[in-house]
Parts: sequence; C-alpha cells; structure tokens
Amino acid sequence: MTQASARHILVDTEAKCRELKAEIENGADFAQVAKENSSCPSSRDGGNLGSFGRGQMVKEFDEVVFSAPVGVVQGPVKTQFGYHLVEVTSRED
Repeated sequence: MTQASARHILVDTEAKCRELKAEIENGADFAQVAKENSSCPSSRDGGNLGSFGRGQMVKEFDEVVFSAPVGVVQGPVKTQFGYHLVEVTSRED
C-alpha cells in the first residue's frame, strides 16, 4: 500500500491560508509558520503528520497527499476542519 508523509498548517480562513502560502513561497520556513499559526496539535512539530496510508485522512486531504508533487506546498485545501496548506514530504509505493 502506498504510504506518504506530509506536514500541514491548519487555519480558519482561506484568506489566512493564502497569506501564509505566500510567506512560505517567499522563503519563510514551513515548520516555523506552522508553529506560529496552525491550530492543529501537530503545529508543535512543525506541522508534521508522520507517515500514513490512503484513506487514513479526510477525503480532500487524502486526494492532495496522494497526487501532489513531493516538496511543493499545496492549498488552500478546504476540509471540515478548516483550510490547510499541505506539503508532501515523501511518498512510497
């Protein structure tokens, strides 16, 4: 089964998500932005979610993680929890 590792930043609004994405694209450190802004408990670890398989995350998140290029920040991704920036850190078949 395909496994992926990812990190993310969870915020309440699409506007905030886009603002943080721009900061990261302009050189801000993803992990630091996660620690300062993400409402997910994973923020303490720079947004790191560890390794997981297909179907273990909510559908919208899962689709991005198993299709996006590794190392490229994706988002905003809207889920029932809010708006995410997602970066796939590795993926193995």
